[in-house]
Amino acid sequence: MNREPSLRHPLLERLAEARRVTDELFDIVKPDHLYDRPIAERHRIVFYIGHLEAFDRNLFDQRLFDLPNSNAAYDQLFAFGIDPVDGGLPTDQPADWPTLDQVREYCDRVRADIDGKFDPIQLVANPVSPGESPAQLLEVAIEHRLMHAETLAYMLHQLPIDWKIPPADALSERTSDRAIAQETVHVPAGVATLGLARESGVFGWDNEFDAVRVEVPDFEIDRFMVTNGDYLRFIDAGGYWHRDFWSDEDWAWKEEARIAHPAFWIPGKTGWKLRTMFDEIDLPLDWPVYVSYAEAHAYARWAGKALPTEAQWQRAASSAPHVAEGNFDFRRWDPSSVQAHPENTSAFGVEGQFGNGWEWTSTKFGPLNGFEAFPFYLGYSANFYDDKHFVIKGGSPRTAACILRPSFRNWFQGHYQYVYAGFRCVSV
Repeated sequence: MNREPSLRHPLLERLAEARRVTDELFDIVKPDHLYDRPIAERHRIVFYIGHLEAFDRNLFDQRLFDLPNSNAAYDQLFAFGIDPVDGGLPTDQPADWPTLDQVREYCDRVRADIDGKFDPIQLVANPVSPGESPAQLLEVAIEHRLMHAETLAYMLHQLPIDWKIPPADALSERTSDRAIAQETVHVPAGVATLGLARESGVFGWDNEFDAVRVEVPDFEIDRFMVTNGDYLRFIDAGGYWHRDFWSDEDWAWKEEARIAHPAFWIPGKTGWKLRTMFDEIDLPLDWPVYVSYAEAHAYARWAGKALPTEAQWQRAASSAPHVAEGNFDFRRWDPSSVQAHPENTSAFGVEGQFGNGWEWTSTKFGPLNGFEAFPFYLGYSANFYDDKHFVIKGGSPRTAACILRPSFRNWFQGHYQYVYAGFRCVSV
């Protein structure tokens, strides 16, 4: 077969590029630490090396084509991740996992088996499973991998700096002491469209369908994301430790876990430091603050405001050029100033809603009208319709460009601190 890369289908090119992104991400971890667990609620790093390939194999096998059954035990072992809910922590030990050579041999075999089944010129025309489009399944594999490229960055961020190997593109602006004059803009009453129309033919995940039009009353919203400087004023005023600004559930979590400050902040002798992926720097006041939903909610109450609903956030983003220049698509490892990309501005003057940091909304993650779970991934969304997860919108520096589409609905539970997510406030 002719496997000249230039002759491959664009989706196969995208799959190859997504593999490159995740391969390079694992390369920043020194090999001695690939069996560590940087976040207590998550799997060890080695699991994710096997998971990405096992997911693709389990997705494609018997749907696009028959794949050799070379290691059914590993197909199962690496099949499912962990969602950190209810305080349960995994108890496995490094010795419970296969060796790195065994995992990599499995991954190489799976990739070779998959690549050997795809026609180099066009996608397979007749999937084994009727009604499941090869293009749709490839989109799922690509975006699943790219989502992990981001969430793995959250995990690797928690590793000690000297356990990592900074790539050549790791350098970024080191510090900033600019304080942003936070201002609000008016968003007139109008319609927000959540999700995608099923008949549009555009790829989306199951929770993006079917499109819903929501009438949104007028409101005021912060022009910029809340910055580290803004949040520092909240901390200096004692609001972070003031019971009145926290819900009962959030305060109980904060007390039990002894949460004393945002996860990415480090107390220093001369002031706060920020832990970036590869360094500790003076707190940049004009970067967006990354916090949990609980911390964002407390700040909003202190400020006499609220977090936007998903519909308000979507309305505020009207006509924003979400794929213009910006801090996304793995261009940087760190945030940048909330004022860095004025070209990413909505019709109402709201800046920076796509890239530089996901944004919490007050909307609990749930189905849109007409929701139908993917038959090949039944639990992707439905397992999280539990009133414990909140919708986040936009994207971060480590979000792939294809995931920045306005209809994309991300979610995390409200007490998870490790997400590259910030927020902006609204008032009505």
